[in-house]
Amino acid sequence: MALTRKFLSALGIEAEKIDEIINAHAETVDALKEERDKFRSNAEAYEAEQKKVADLEKQVEALKDSSKESYKVKYEALKEEFSDYKKGIENEKTKATKTDAFKALLKEIGVSDKRIDAVTKVSDIDGLKLDKDGNIEGAEDLKANLTTEWADFIVKEQSKGANTATPPATTGGKARSKEEIMQIKDTQERQKAWGDYIVAQQKG
Repeated sequence: MALTRKFLSALGIEAEKIDEIINAHAETVDALKEERDKFRSNAEAYEAEQKKVADLEKQVEALKDSSKESYKVKYEALKEEFSDYKKGIENEKTKATKTDAFKALLKEIGVSDKRIDAVTKVSDIDGLKLDKDGNIEGAEDLKANLTTEWADFIVKEQSKGANTATPPATTGGKARSKEEIMQIKDTQERQKAWGDYIVAQQKG
């Protein structure tokens, strides 16, 4: 039931008192409304803050996931780089082993010491295969081929007993390239071309 003048008058309250009661009631109601609005505003602000907190938590989680992915990418890149580095070291080590074994074969078949490095440079070292002991596979066949291929560079016994390397004949013209020499099918012609090539390299 509303607190009205009619209601208060029916209760036998004097007119002056009715005004006081009405004014006091109005003040109380206004205060309650103000308090209500304040709580409502605070509640809305709280909800807004809660939403902000939830959004921030989502952003933090997203950043965590992003950081994890970023570190994962960096880790994989470093891992691959290290793997490539190890492979490079292993390849260099293997090539050095092949080179030493190849030079030993050249020395074994009698190639002049001063020609061994030159012959090695123009040979397919990477194509060689090593067994588990680090020796060249098919060494005997390879020595036979090398003996034929580099016959001009193999030291031969002279009448005075001195060991000398028989120099390759040169035409005086421009030596062919390594690629061109590899295409020559005739053994003697290829040997001569290799001789011209190596002499040209040493002079150059």
